[in-house]
Amino acid sequence: MSRIRFIARKEVYHILRDPRSLIIIFAMPVLMTFLYGFAIDLDIDEVRIGIVDLDRTESSRDLAESFYRSPYFTPPESPIPGVDIEDVLRRGEAAGVLVIRDGFARALESGTGFELGLTVDGSDNLLAAAVQAYSKGVLADFLAEDLPPGAQPPGIAISRDILFNPDLESSYFFVPGIVAVILIMISALLTSVTLAREKETGTMEQLLVAPVTTRQIVLGKVLPYILIAFADGMLVLLFAGIVFGVPFKGSLLLLMLFTVLYVSESLSIGILISSRVTTQQVAMMFALVATMLP
Repeated sequence: MSRIRFIARKEVYHILRDPRSLIIIFAMPVLMTFLYGFAIDLDIDEVRIGIVDLDRTESSRDLAESFYRSPYFTPPESPIPGVDIEDVLRRGEAAGVLVIRDGFARALESGTGFELGLTVDGSDNLLAAAVQAYSKGVLADFLAEDLPPGAQPPGIAISRDILFNPDLESSYFFVPGIVAVILIMISALLTSVTLAREKETGTMEQLLVAPVTTRQIVLGKVLPYILIAFADGMLVLLFAGIVFGVPFKGSLLLLMLFTVLYVSESLSIGILISSRVTTQQVAMMFALVATMLP
């Protein structure tokens, strides 16, 4: 028992005298709590929603103000033209567009049925569902605002139209994002050990005295991994389409070009890490932390 106590005491001394261990023990939990506490926020508020008022009455203006007074919605940076709503959503100017058609005020006074048109960007299925639910809530509060107790609200409802992901499939939203995360992790991991391996095995000096420049060494190290990471990217996209049924619409050539740029930048992160550390194990650990944690 005394031997175990001596070994444990020795280990405690090692920990207290090693700054890296102290950082992992005390700083890492605080840092991760700080990052995740601020970064992981599932509350949806201040969503940009455009309102096209075709009724142009006091009632329609009051409804628009009710939407923007709520904590859920905020107006877009510029007014939404009622010409091409799909183009507005495609450019990301708003997450949804509410169209108040002509006749809203008359329907409000007479209590007859009337539908407001809500077009939502469905590429983010969680946001699209929230926009629909919040819109119905704001409309219900607006209709019940001036009604006497027990009175029936007018028959005004919101008809929805979801673009880009009509069925609100979660895989259509999550899988492309996962592809980007996987690519940056794999790319950084691939090159994080290249220079560190040369240092660890003692062959770095042979490279430095060879008749090549530093730039040639770096390019020679990176180029094979660009091809490998690019092939990985195409494989993951193919897998996403076959297994999860994520549709691809757009220019494949443009996607391939941006994939090459993306993996090149990701590989550069690994090269930077590899140039600053001396062992492959530390390089891989840094690459995982630098890519996965953010």
